[in-house]
Amino acid sequence: MKKNYSSYGISLAALCIAVAAPAAAQEKGGLDLTGPYDVVAGWFKPGIEGWNQRVVSVNAEDPNRVFIGAVDRNDTREGHPLLSADGKVMKEKTRVVRDNNFFDKGDVNNIMVLNANGEVIENWSQWNSEISIAHHIIIDPYDPARAVWVVDRFNHRILKFSNDGKQLLLKIGEKGVPGNDESHFHDPASLAFLPDGSFYVADGYTNSRVVKFDRNGKYLMSWGSKGSGPGQFSLVHSVAVDADRVYVADRNNDRIQIFDHNGKFLDQWLGTARVTRVITTDDKRVCVSATKYGRYACYDLNGKLVSQWGTLGDEPGVSDNAHQIDVDNEGNFYVADANNNRVQKFVPKKNASKAQLIGREFVLKK
Repeated sequence: MKKNYSSYGISLAALCIAVAAPAAAQEKGGLDLTGPYDVVAGWFKPGIEGWNQRVVSVNAEDPNRVFIGAVDRNDTREGHPLLSADGKVMKEKTRVVRDNNFFDKGDVNNIMVLNANGEVIENWSQWNSEISIAHHIIIDPYDPARAVWVVDRFNHRILKFSNDGKQLLLKIGEKGVPGNDESHFHDPASLAFLPDGSFYVADGYTNSRVVKFDRNGKYLMSWGSKGSGPGQFSLVHSVAVDADRVYVADRNNDRIQIFDHNGKFLDQWLGTARVTRVITTDDKRVCVSATKYGRYACYDLNGKLVSQWGTLGDEPGVSDNAHQIDVDNEGNFYVADANNNRVQKFVPKKNASKAQLIGREFVLKK
């Protein structure tokens, strides 16, 4: 017999809503791996079939102009995701291909610019002969011309480009010549600016020091040596600043060290699990990418952990060796997910707590 739900004072449509609603409102299980964000799965579209280049840097000038730096295929890691031109993960995995003539083929993609849909809108291939690996890309926030700076790790140099990529404005260091003096680097990793145009370099993989230059690339000072004591480093991978302090990601010592702007040791925060990127934020936090566990975490200025999320893997929303992070002016969060050969984009969840989001990088007042 056909039931007449109206006799109970309930319409069929209302019953369907009543039955369906609890499932949506009372979702069970899960680990909240993306924290206060939703990942945009498959966002990065390299436009190249069989993309196997490790993405090690990302800088979001705005949501529609996102710079990424990739390593050539001679640094491909075995058994990692291979991407189709439209960003889909292919069935086959990456394999190591060594080709000493690869740079002569003109199809290296060291620096590319993506739009809001993750599509390539610029390829700075005109500079392939100058760059070995764009390990860190950063736009000077105090420069009205918005110059683009590149830390070229394997060539041991810092390069400054015009914002449109048409001009190479400054070179610091000697191409292909490592060193540990006022005019040479050895595998530098990243840099951070001050309002007067001076900047700190995390120099980095081999030299284990922080170096400061003026706006014209003139050497000012440096500190650090190899070791595990205060003021010593084992892989200086990132550096960040606020008005009073310099924060240094001492990656292999699993800590962040804090100094004043003259290089005087002030403090250390231990157990930070292989930090690759450290940033100070507008809301007075210090946020990091911690690659040992695939975590993103934020601390207050006293080093107290206030938020963390993420894990290791290759599914959308998780990462494997997140080498650099950035946040655009709409609050979207980007990860250079190196071993997964991609950059990921995360969008804040509706009603996400601001205290849980990764804040925008702090810009000092001039």
